[in-house]
Amino acid sequence: MTAIHIRTPALTLRAGRRALQRLQEKPLAPEDVHVIPGAAGGPKALGISGLDRAIFGDWLPRVPQERVLIGSSIGSWRFAAVASSDDPGAQLARLADLYVSQRFARGVSAAEVTRKSLLFLEALIGGREEAILNHPYYRLHIVVVRSLGLLAHDSRGRLGLGLVNVIAANMVSRRHLGRFLERGIVRDTRVKMPVAKLVDFPSHEVALTRDNLLPALLASASIPLVMSGVRNLPGAPEGVYRDGGLLDYHLDLPYQQPGVILYPHFTDKVVPGWFDKSLPWRRGDAQRLKDVLLIAPSREYLASLPDRKLPDRKDFERYAGDDDGRERAWRRAIAESERLGDEFLELVETGRLVERLRPL
Repeated sequence: MTAIHIRTPALTLRAGRRALQRLQEKPLAPEDVHVIPGAAGGPKALGISGLDRAIFGDWLPRVPQERVLIGSSIGSWRFAAVASSDDPGAQLARLADLYVSQRFARGVSAAEVTRKSLLFLEALIGGREEAILNHPYYRLHIVVVRSLGLLAHDSRGRLGLGLVNVIAANMVSRRHLGRFLERGIVRDTRVKMPVAKLVDFPSHEVALTRDNLLPALLASASIPLVMSGVRNLPGAPEGVYRDGGLLDYHLDLPYQQPGVILYPHFTDKVVPGWFDKSLPWRRGDAQRLKDVLLIAPSREYLASLPDRKLPDRKDFERYAGDDDGRERAWRRAIAESERLGDEFLELVETGRLVERLRPL
């Protein structure tokens, strides 16, 4: 007897309360999408590259309209790539290739990682700044944080002590992070903010310009101790700016918009801040996420990948001395991610997406 192989679903789909109700009444269409969040997560973005290319290179362009792209860290880099060209699929593939090709010596300094990261951004979007700022449809919003107190220093001693204080305060309550970090959103001012007034932490908005585009993208991914902070971001309050994921790791924000918030994500849960990763009781707020449709790789899909997971920053250590091995694993994960995009397009085109929805 010939064995029959049934391919398990590659995607997990979860919807907030109002999004679930809306999608049960009407199938998802490109015109429903006005806001797209992008989480921090470093190399994990490589693992959903095929999903991104399907969404931004095929599906959304079927209905061109104004859309806000709001991201922290690698989320903002993905969206800068999308908005930098009339061929977003090619730019997303270029981002993945540039990321895979990075190599760092053991014990590399934060200054050197910062230098290479800036070269990465210049290779990805250098000369394309005006395309991003004047894109006919996409409105880029970059989430950063302004560092306060000891976090404003780049010396390992002071910064390390500051991080210890942050971790301790966050264990007590997430609201204490406002003593150490101030949210900044560097945004395209051609559109209104995609979120309600932010009152959870001190926050400010900065108009996105040619002068602050690259510095804001660099700051949004500047992990403390791994990269140097960006000092005095043009147009922003004076200070040292760092990774937006410190406060807004998975963008658990009070969204406001007229349709469904489409969220291509690395995981099927929303973790509010970077310091909450090891705190399983910290999860996104159901009221803030009520309009979100979250699309992520399924656990069965992840089990089929090299190392049974998406690429992540720890791979630089796991494959220390074997960059060729790391690159092979990452490129295989990128190639496999085509399945994610194909499955998404099949679900929306057949109207079967609703059958797979689970509550967020």
